[in-house]
Order: sequence, then structure tokens, then C-alpha cells
Amino acid sequence: MPRYDARSIEPKWQEFWDQNQTFSAPQGVPEGPKYYALDMFPYPSGSGLHVGHPEGYTATDIVSRYKRMNGFNVMHPMGWDAFGLPAEQYAIETGTHPRVTTYKNIDTFRRQLKSLGFSYDWSREIATTDIEYVRWTQWIFLQLFNTWYDPEFVWTGPDGQERTGKGRPIDELPIPDDVQGEAAIRAFQDDHRLAYQSHAPVNWCPALGTVLANEEVTADGKSDRGNHPVERRALRQWMLRITSYADRLGSELDDVDWSDSIKLLQRNWIGKSVGAEVDFYIGESSSEREGATVGLPASDSYEEWRTSRSTSGFPRLAEESVLRVYTTRPDTLFGATYMVIAPEHPSVERLTTDENKEAVTEYCRKAGLKSDLDRTDLAKEKSGVFTGSYAVNPVNGEKIPVWIADYVLISYGTGAIMAVPAHDERDLEFAQQFDLPVIEVVETPDESPNLGFTGEGTAINSGEFTGTSTAEFKRTIIVKLDQEGIGKKAVNFKLRDWLFSRQRYWGEPFPIWHELDQTGNATGRIEPVEESELPVELPDMDDFKPKGTPEPPLSFAPDTWLYKTDADGTRWKRETNSMPQWAGSCWYYLRYCDPQNGEAFIDPEKEKYWLPVDLYIGGVEHAVLHLLYARFWHKVLFDLGHVTCPEPFQKLVNQGMILGEAELSGYQDDSGSWISAKDVPDRFDGKTVSVSVEDVEKKGESFVLKDNPAIVVDSRAHKMSKSRGNVINPDDVTADYGADSLRLYEMFIGPLEQTKPWSMSGVEGVYRFLSRVWRMVVDDRSEEVTLNAAVQDVEPNDDQLRILHKTIKAVTEDIEKLSFNTAISRMMEFTNELSGQDVRPKAILEPFVLLLSPFAPHLAEELWQLLGHKDSLAYAEWPKYDESKMIESEVEIPVQIKGKVRGRVKVAPDADQETMIAAAKSVVADQIEGKEIIKTIAVPGRMVNFVIKG
Repeated sequence: MPRYDARSIEPKWQEFWDQNQTFSAPQGVPEGPKYYALDMFPYPSGSGLHVGHPEGYTATDIVSRYKRMNGFNVMHPMGWDAFGLPAEQYAIETGTHPRVTTYKNIDTFRRQLKSLGFSYDWSREIATTDIEYVRWTQWIFLQLFNTWYDPEFVWTGPDGQERTGKGRPIDELPIPDDVQGEAAIRAFQDDHRLAYQSHAPVNWCPALGTVLANEEVTADGKSDRGNHPVERRALRQWMLRITSYADRLGSELDDVDWSDSIKLLQRNWIGKSVGAEVDFYIGESSSEREGATVGLPASDSYEEWRTSRSTSGFPRLAEESVLRVYTTRPDTLFGATYMVIAPEHPSVERLTTDENKEAVTEYCRKAGLKSDLDRTDLAKEKSGVFTGSYAVNPVNGEKIPVWIADYVLISYGTGAIMAVPAHDERDLEFAQQFDLPVIEVVETPDESPNLGFTGEGTAINSGEFTGTSTAEFKRTIIVKLDQEGIGKKAVNFKLRDWLFSRQRYWGEPFPIWHELDQTGNATGRIEPVEESELPVELPDMDDFKPKGTPEPPLSFAPDTWLYKTDADGTRWKRETNSMPQWAGSCWYYLRYCDPQNGEAFIDPEKEKYWLPVDLYIGGVEHAVLHLLYARFWHKVLFDLGHVTCPEPFQKLVNQGMILGEAELSGYQDDSGSWISAKDVPDRFDGKTVSVSVEDVEKKGESFVLKDNPAIVVDSRAHKMSKSRGNVINPDDVTADYGADSLRLYEMFIGPLEQTKPWSMSGVEGVYRFLSRVWRMVVDDRSEEVTLNAAVQDVEPNDDQLRILHKTIKAVTEDIEKLSFNTAISRMMEFTNELSGQDVRPKAILEPFVLLLSPFAPHLAEELWQLLGHKDSLAYAEWPKYDESKMIESEVEIPVQIKGKVRGRVKVAPDADQETMIAAAKSVVADQIEGKEIIKTIAVPGRMVNFVIKG
């Protein structure tokens, strides 16, 4: 008996699609509309896929198949984010080169994805580790290296929109007159490049042998991967000046179709604020001025500085004689009674007096062991140490103490703050703890206390500004500061520059040379590798283990790779840090459009045709960093004229997480008696018992014990993880039920963006539906696979046409809305209706098979062939619905008596009230007999209600 057998059907069609390259996007620049559907770049781990992965892939596949059938040229590619720590850690543990394990994992992932029937264009497959891909990643880095950002440049892009601010070639950077000589000019350019070197404190993880971004460190100061201790060290790192694009990264989110929640996450991460930068004078170092009082700036030198600033203006870079702060409340300057600098601030050493040196050194050492999250925890007890030195408040000339405290981060703002304890909770706690002055400078608009007030009010104790409103004070004080050269209006962002280097082997090498002096030490001069010499390949190394020190493994590469000598004898050493895993995932969507191009990272005409991505689906865990990084790179390329669209991803959807199977727990007291889950107290001293699914049944929204339905058991689903043992391998599901069942279940389980629990019984239910579809078309009682006798080449009746066109309309609209679960429900309703009919016209079944094909493509292809078609349905025309065919010949309406339904009757949709009432009376005649009808309500096409007496 030819029952539905996914195990024979699915390999057949997968092989057909593979051999015929059915889903290859057109080469060159095709004509007609395009649709670019993209999945977030997967990392090919050794454990392979679990059933959570295919959810987003299935969604993009449904849309891709649907768009092909609607005449679109569809780009639906797949590739691999193949560099990174996991492969290298595994290689270190096993002694296997990471390239070997990476490509082995890729083979596993590719096999699994093909087994699920996704319509990927495998001819465009790429991996970030492919040497040609590395070449163009390095080329993009050089674009960043050779670019500076001009925040005042006004220009109109290829999209026709005028913008202020543009990335421009470094040779267009204006050089100030006071910057003279080749070395000075080079240093000035290096200070403005989008890719630059820094010696800032970083998160160093000795166990992993690399620097981690703040986002890769947990709240308790451990590495997110491996849970290893992390410490703070000042190391030379490559940074990308993403902060230059912070304003555009925030404002241009308005132009994309993303959820408000994701846009808010990005905007909060960028954290734009408007305020002022202000310089507080700390004086020249004591060694530079004879007779200077330790820790106190001399009054005459302060006046000289003020006079000089009034003529020279506010400098772009702060001199050593000042502490520059950023504040959103310049109106509270008169209330600044002390300053705080970060333990890593470059002025710590010069401000620390001899008697405070020991305490300062120890405090800074301990601060270096804390994570940023721990340091900024509002609930923690405030700690700090006095430097022994003072700064001058520029608005009143008061000398205020300079403290060091770990709640100030060098990575945010300027690494220094003015503390206004009367109007900042954190500063007030600090001031109270260390007995520092508190001056109220903002009066509340009501009778509430001024102390602790952080809102807007009226200035008090603020000299000439007393009595001024907060808003007016902000405007006037910024103007005054600017006129006097001691401050200026400024926009600040919470976003930090991107830490863009790792001390690991398995990553893209930087295309950078460092000049060496005669003793082999770096001179500080750097040069990019010539574009003609790209790619810089990783050297073959037997030992690529981290040494437990900041020296990267590439420092121990063969000399032939590591060094070169110019004809004039100048000796150079390669950059030995490697790029982070993020690098390759920043631009892969571009390379998919032109993966074989050896002359450019993408052909300009192909970029114009395929970009932007029309639909991008992936996990919410990438809602900030990956998307922000990719948008940053794209905007640089846009500014330089390499791409023509300002945003890479037009529509973004984050699929919800699929949790493991629900785990059932019951509760027993000390005597072993069951306690209902709803009655368990917060402090429970009894036992929690694991309950088998065979011992429970569903009752309403809860699960109860079969033997004791009064006992409700707890049902909870958890994230899939090896430690819980609840990971489901898609290979196991497809072996038992087929890929179509897995695909269909993942879309039917609930709305795409919601978190949902896995259920094998749910998979079985979907499998039964596909079996019904099979039997609706195929005679399962025959020895051979043949059409069911009910399938006939006859004209459909009106009812059959009605359900078909209603189904076409519903499924079409649901796919457009990505409401796949409701689309499947519509197809289930169709199947239930048609399966019971003795005659099932081909003209009804064929459009239905096409509707089903994006969801269950293998079964649909098989049924399409059985219905007499020789070609694949992949490019068959999507069914169109006709509104006129959807009009009901009859509608069933409820008949009510005193508002309660007592029967139902079928009438014509356009029946008048008199006809409806007559039909309704016939249904409830025995119930209204002998009774007085006081009132009759008849709503055409909806209901009839009799109000009776007696």
C-alpha cells in the first residue's frame, strides 16, 4: 500500500534540485523584479544543527519559493562564518588544525541543510575562511584604514538624500598649518583614520589567550565563552572608529522596516546625548614650575591659561594641563564640588601626590580586576581614593579635589567627570561616604526637596545665572563657555569604538606592516600592504596555541612570513594580531551577489540590482552588535562610492527561540502526598518530583495527574542545551517523520517571532496532516502509486471553487505577513473539506499543491508529478484568487431566544429580514409556540434574536 513515505520521496527531489541547480539565481544582471532573502550567517559548530536552527531558515525558504512562483529573480544563498574561537579551542585541545575541523563542520552543516530541502543557491556558497574571501575582507579593512570622517561635509548620495557627515579618503584630510614635517603629518592622519591603534585598557583573558570585547565578558568578570577569569590590561589594539557614524547609525534606522523593539535596542546601545565638553584646569606638572604647591594649580598660571584660551578658543584635543569632561547638565557647573577620574586615566600618575601614591596604586590594581558591569553597578558600595591634587572649576574659580573611582570608565566619555552630588544619586552617595561638599544649584518647580533632584527647574547658587530656567541656562552657559574657549556644545554617545583585534591564530591577518629600527623595535610607523599583494594568508604553523601572554601566536610565525626588508634596508614586521570573528560577517551579504569576482568585492551593476537585502531573518541575540557592525561597514562603503544603498538590510525579522520539550514536575509533602502546583507556597520544604508525560492529561490550560485530576503539575520548557540533555537533532526528526514534517511543524507551532516549546507529539500531528494530503490525491489502497479515484478531470462546483479561492487568498496574505502558522491552518481546513468529497477536481487540487509547496516542497513536487506535470513546480505560477468566486451561496446564522443560541439556519447571504425571520421561526417553532414575541432583531447575514414573553 503506497502510504506517504517521506524517506523515499525527499531524497529523490533533493537530488533532482541539486543536479538541475533548480534554485540558482540568474548570473549577470537579470531583468525583472528581484527578491533577496537572507539568513544570518551560521557558525558551523562541531555539534551540527539542532531543531532551533531551521526555524528562521524555513521562513526565508517559504518566502523565497513563494517569490519565485510570483516571477521574482530570487537570491537565497548560504555560507559560513568560519573563523573564531570555538574551532581554534577545539584545535588546541586535539592538535588538529582549525582549518580541518572547520571544513569538516561545514560539510556536516551543508548535508543537514540539504536534507531539509532548503532552496539555497549553493553555487554562491562562501566561507569567511576562503582565501579569496579573506582577500576582500582585508581590502575593506584598508578602505577603513585609508578613510577619515568629516562630520561637517554636506553631500547628496546616490539615493538622492542630502546628508551631513561623510567618510572621505585620508589624503583629503586638511592638515593644520602647525602640523609640519612628514612624521607629524602621518601622525595627524593616523589620529583621524577609521582604523587606528590604541593602547587603551582591554579585557584580557589568559585562558583564551585573547582580548575580549565588553559584550563578551559576563557580569562577574568571566569570559562569555568558557567562563574563564578576565582581567584588565593596557595593550596595543586595533580599533574601528564606529563612533564617527553613531549619529547616522541611529537616525537612519527610520528608513528600514525593522521592529520598534530592535530599533530601540540599537538606539539605546548608541546612546546619543547632547551636552557640553568643559575643561577643568589642573595646571602644569610640578616638575615644570618652580615653587608650585603640590596638588594645587597656581593662580597665576590659571589666569594665563584663561587668557590664552579666550583668544585661541577651545582646542580639539585637551592639553595635559586640563581634565576634559562631558556633561549633559552644564547648568549644574556651579554645583561641581569635586572631580572623579577613571583608574586608567592618563593623568592619574601626574595628579597623584607622593603621600597618596601607595593608596592610589593599590586601588587602581584592584579596579583592573573588575568588569565594567561590576564597576558601574548602582547597588554596589561606592569606593574611591583621593589623588591629593585639585582642579579649578572654570565657572567660579573654585579649587575642587580630584578623586579616582572605579565607577568612572575610561571607555565612556572622557574618562573624567565633574561631580554634582546635590543632583546626582551616585555622586551624592560618594560625597556622603567621603564627606565631600554638596551645593544645591537647581530648585525644584514644586515644594519637593532640592537635594537629589535630577530634573529641570530654576538655577540657585549659580552666580549671575541664579533665577534662570534650566533650559535657558543650558543655552547661555554653552555660549559663554565657547566664547571663553573653555567649553563647547557636544554630542556624546554611549557607543564605544569597536575593539577590532584578537591575539589568536584563527582569524584574518591584518594587511599592515610595522617599521622596525636597527634594534628590532617598532618605530611607530605603519604601512598598509599593497592591494596587489592581497590576500595576506595565514602562515602554516604547527604550534598555534596562545602562550598565556599578550604576544599573539602569529608572533611566532616563520620569519619568511613575519618580516620583509626593502631595497633601502628598511625592515618591516607584519601585524601579529588577527581580526575578530565579526569581520567576515560584516559584509558576506555583498559577496553572495558576486562570489567569483576576482577583480572587485562586488560588481557595481550587481550591487545596484540585488541590494539591499529584502528580508533578513535571524536570532535576536544579534539584534545589536552584528547588525550595528555590518551597518557601519556598509555606510563607510556607501560614503566611498562602493555601494549605492545606504542600508544593507531593508526588512529584519528575529525569529523566536524554540525551547526544549516541556518538563513536567509535581510536588509532594513530607508524607508523600501530592500538592497541586497552584497551591505550592513560595518557601516549599517538600519534594519536587519529575512526572512522566504518560501520567498526565491536559485540563484547560494546565496538565493534571490522570489518577488525580485535582493535582496540577508544573510544565516548563527550557532553552535547548547539552547540559539539560534536551537538544533535538533534526536528523532524528527527519529520519522518523521527514523534512517536510519538521519544516511544517516549526512554522505551525506558533507565530514566527514568539518563543515556543518543542513537542514531538506536535511533529506527529503535522505528519498526520501531510499523510491526509497524500491520501487526498493518492489511492493508498492500490498496490502502485496512482491517483485516487476521486481525483477527476472535471469542472469544480461552486462550493469547491469557493473554498479554493478563499484558501488562496488567505495563504497568500499570510505569507506576505510572515504569518505561516495561520497559513498552515487554512490549508488544513481545505484538506479536511476536500478529503471527504467523492469527486476532487484536478483544477482544485493542483492550485492547492502549489500553495503547499513552499511549506512542504518534497511532498508537493511528488504530488505535482502525479497530477501529470513533468517539470518541477519551483517556477510554476502562484495561484491567483478571484473575489467573485468567494461569495457564499448560503450562510449559517444563529437563531437566539432572549440572547441565547437555540438553533442555526442557513439563508442566502443577501436574504432580507423577512426571509431570515421566517427561516429562523421554523428552526425554533417548538420553543416559541404559544409564547408572545415582544421584539424580533434580525441582522442581515449575522443573526436573528426573538425576545419573547411567557
